[in-house]
Amino acid sequence: MSVADRWECIVVGGGAAGLSAALVLGRARRRTLLVDAGEPSNRVAEGMGGVLGHDRRAPEELYAAGRAELEAYPSVELRPGRVVGGAARDDVFELELEDGSREVARAVLLATGMDYHPPDVDGVAERWGRSVFHCPFCHGWEVRDRPLGVLDASARAAERALLLRLWSDDVTLYTNGAAGLEAGDAARLDRAGVSVEERTVDGLRGPGDQLEAVVLAEGAERRCEALLVPAAMRQRSELARQLGARVADPDSPATEALEMDPLFRTTVPRLYAAGDVGAHAMPSVTSAIAAGSAAAKTIVFDLLTEA
Repeated sequence: MSVADRWECIVVGGGAAGLSAALVLGRARRRTLLVDAGEPSNRVAEGMGGVLGHDRRAPEELYAAGRAELEAYPSVELRPGRVVGGAARDDVFELELEDGSREVARAVLLATGMDYHPPDVDGVAERWGRSVFHCPFCHGWEVRDRPLGVLDASARAAERALLLRLWSDDVTLYTNGAAGLEAGDAARLDRAGVSVEERTVDGLRGPGDQLEAVVLAEGAERRCEALLVPAAMRQRSELARQLGARVADPDSPATEALEMDPLFRTTVPRLYAAGDVGAHAMPSVTSAIAAGSAAAKTIVFDLLTEA
């Protein structure tokens, strides 16, 4: 393949981070390919909370607008599809797409997002992203002043319950049968008016994706209309591993985020990460947009330096 056929950057993933990066690269007139499998992490959410100019807008509307904006930049190609493999060879990256085609680039930006794994409790999966959520900043306003719950037995359980208290006076922490809270945490929750339910949670009840009650052991119930839960984050794609990127904390049960420096460089030269996949990302649309933009600027400067 000739130098003219190489992309300067391939962006893998067309969610908020990938589209934001491609926009910056396009405006810098860098020859860029964006490969999008159409699986943004927030695809199940009804709306995006706290995104300036797009508050409560459906995620797909934002992504459609972003794809339309990229059409103004001839240096950017948006291609539907999935990257199924890749390797670093002779100072370039070679990526294989699911249709069998191969593309070569000087740099790759991973914006593939993460798979979220909420607790394995009956009724959580069908309500995920609606009445069951992991980010109160994204969903808290929509469920304000209702009876709310936090399902968590980790060291951060009390902190999460106190945070959710900002949106409702009626908050219950469900520890799901775990050992009692530390005395200090129990006292803080009591002062804040947060109830603690220590019985095992058997499931959730309510029509469709709505939540009406948490079902406890032996059939008991407590009224609850929205539930905050922790969610482990796992790499959606094997590409990062294939290209040699390191996970920041390989022993962590909570996340497989990639190790990266403050400028979004992974441990592999000219391999970058933005959005949920990166270690210092706070999972949200606003953070992903900012990360994609910043990572793209790093790519532009790095490629210019190596030219």
